[in-house]
Amino acid sequence: MARTNERSQRGGHSGVSIEDVAAAAGVSTATVSRAVRGLPRVSPATRQKILDVAGDLGYVASSSASGLATGRTKTIGVLAPFVSRWFFSKAIEGADRELHARNYNLSLFNLGGHGSNRERLFSKTMVYKQIDALLVLCMALTHEELEHLQKIDIPLVVVGGHVEECAYIGIDDYAAASTAVRHLIDLGHRDIALLHGDDETDLNFDVPRVRILAFKDVMMAAALPTRPEWDEWGDFTVPSGQAAFRRLWSKPGAKPTAIFCASDEMAMGVIFEASRLGVRVPEDLSVVGIDNHDFAEAVGLTTVGQRPDEQAELATKMLLDELDGQIGSVQSAVAPHELIVRRTTAPPQS
Repeated sequence: MARTNERSQRGGHSGVSIEDVAAAAGVSTATVSRAVRGLPRVSPATRQKILDVAGDLGYVASSSASGLATGRTKTIGVLAPFVSRWFFSKAIEGADRELHARNYNLSLFNLGGHGSNRERLFSKTMVYKQIDALLVLCMALTHEELEHLQKIDIPLVVVGGHVEECAYIGIDDYAAASTAVRHLIDLGHRDIALLHGDDETDLNFDVPRVRILAFKDVMMAAALPTRPEWDEWGDFTVPSGQAAFRRLWSKPGAKPTAIFCASDEMAMGVIFEASRLGVRVPEDLSVVGIDNHDFAEAVGLTTVGQRPDEQAELATKMLLDELDGQIGSVQSAVAPHELIVRRTTAPPQS
């Protein structure tokens, strides 16, 4: 079915067909189709070559050929591991904003935080004939899932982190985490703890790993030790931050003067539990997070801010532009982040 769609695809009024682009680029029509739609399993170099050839030939995909062969549903799917957590709810809000403006509907596929629903969602009934494109929020896709989506032949963008072979939009997590840790070091902190994300469901793919790596690299570059006993984990929620702080503070020996938290929700958990235990922030402990959560300003949390709603809005615009025949609209992009200094960080008391 997909092959028939590809062979019938014509470039607007230019007369340039997908076969012409394929011949000039030395690839199959299927590869051209995947490349111009931002689908997985096309190398970045090949994708760029195809886009360059398409541009030189004046090829423009027709809107009718950019959807499923069975026709448009005017619906974009959003695949989320959670809907209750801040990042995902903000991203869905941003996607819906763009869809509403373009008269499209949103179909939410919620994994509920566990992998148990994945097989059902990625069966043929998940997206086949239901959606025109898919927005994936901050989670890894297995090789089998990528293959399934490639066979269905719909545009795909990941928001919130890097996924191999897929177009993705998100902040530079390494740079964002590095900025947070350097802020603590610049204040004079030398004894810095780490509260990293460690989602047991493996839904957040490489984001936790990259933020851990950034912490260790920045500490090493500053010739500061990373103590194993000060390495704690959470699942990006407030309760997990509270639990992590209790574990950290109950250990014998010296205490850190600062803690880098891989998310604002965990950082807020640390602040709440520190207050309950009589640990003053920032006098006894500086706390920094990542996100700029809606509650971060009220809490006075120093953080590295990002805008998941704007990331998802941009990703959705790319998908819709691609469906409208604008070749190459789906592509990876780095979203901005910024250090926002508030009252939870200060120089260590001597």
